[in-house]
Amino acid sequence: MRMNRVLIGAVAAVALTGCMQQNLQGTAYTAADARQVQTVEFATVEQVTPVIINGDPNNPVGVGAGAIVGGIAGSTIGGGKGSSIATVLGAVAGGIAGSKIQENSSQTQGQEIQLLMDKGGRISIVQGVQNNLFFRPGDKVRVLRSGNTVRVSY
Repeated sequence: MRMNRVLIGAVAAVALTGCMQQNLQGTAYTAADARQVQTVEFATVEQVTPVIINGDPNNPVGVGAGAIVGGIAGSTIGGGKGSSIATVLGAVAGGIAGSKIQENSSQTQGQEIQLLMDKGGRISIVQGVQNNLFFRPGDKVRVLRSGNTVRVSY
């Protein structure tokens, strides 16, 4: 019974990894972004290319949760040394599967936005798509910069 509860908890942890993705839209801010000075420039959108923004492959949540689930599943196989080996192999296989689940569940629809800056020059920025609305060539936009963070918005 205790094993089932642990297994259910580990499966829930893997399932929740998809909810932990970072919001990469131009209008999404973190608490650390609040009350920070941003420079504002203006630009015209020249080109927009749909892209996929992959999740963080270094996030240990998927690997850890998968290893727990795999280890628990492996521990139910055999007995003695066979059970120990199956536990290790299950943990490794679960970690690999958990990593892939984490990566696939945290992909975001993005857009690469090439801009012609009003003051001259061109830049390209990748950010998430909000409400399935892509910027369009010819759009007049604001470019907000704060440190290494750059956003495009109307």
